[in-house]
Amino acid sequence: MGNSLKAIVAFVPSDECQKYLLEDLEEMPVDKMVDLSGRQLRRLPLHICSFRELVKLYLSDNNLNHLPPELEQLQNLQILALDFNKFKALPLVVCTLKQLCILYLGNNKLCSLPLELRLLQNLKTLWIESNCLQCLPEVVCELSLLKTLHAGSNALRTLPAQLRCLQELRTIWLSGNLLSEFPPVLLDMPFLEVIDVDRNSIRFFPSLAHLPGLKLVIYDHNPCRNAPKVAKGVRRVGRWSEETPEPRKRSGAVIEITLNEKPSPPPGIKPEPE
Repeated sequence: MGNSLKAIVAFVPSDECQKYLLEDLEEMPVDKMVDLSGRQLRRLPLHICSFRELVKLYLSDNNLNHLPPELEQLQNLQILALDFNKFKALPLVVCTLKQLCILYLGNNKLCSLPLELRLLQNLKTLWIESNCLQCLPEVVCELSLLKTLHAGSNALRTLPAQLRCLQELRTIWLSGNLLSEFPPVLLDMPFLEVIDVDRNSIRFFPSLAHLPGLKLVIYDHNPCRNAPKVAKGVRRVGRWSEETPEPRKRSGAVIEITLNEKPSPPPGIKPEPE
């Protein structure tokens, strides 16, 4: 079915048209996964909510701005992808899905997250990149099992001090925000393995050599005059990353070092549905 035809049919709310968009998905698949990405959906078909053993639900790249309360029936759901939609607020019904481990909310229009998000105590991966967040919602700091946080391409200027409570956090992506200084709270998180602050406005980097778990720091595209000092074996991506932590100086002037081959940050792409 062509995308143009899908887009036209999506405006028609009849059950027949919705089934057409679903391409006759009547029964729960054996693999307990439903992928409705890119179907031009404007509402979630209710019969999907009857698949009570469903484990993975991908709704990426649609036109959704709300979800039905019947979604609460999917209490076995572990992965929910709502990225590339039109959500201005996270539907509270999502916060009732207490088995969720991975939640994709990127590329929407979210300005905040509800306090009810704290109910998702099994959440290990949260993607909230490319939204309208001016500060990291403090409720994120209550997700005690969180291992990966992708909050890039927002308008973050600081991080809450409570973030240090996330002792399971290993990877934090903050690329493309409005950070003018390296977030101090990250200096108190020795368990972090990957820190990405690419494309911000950081002018000075403190030493990160005391972070024993650190494996990779990405700090490129910042107006910095120094590279962060790191422990031996830690990979840096940015200016002077293959030199000593401090830039070379001559007659008081800073000479920038241009690398012939600059390694690219790991791609921020979520796994394909299995």
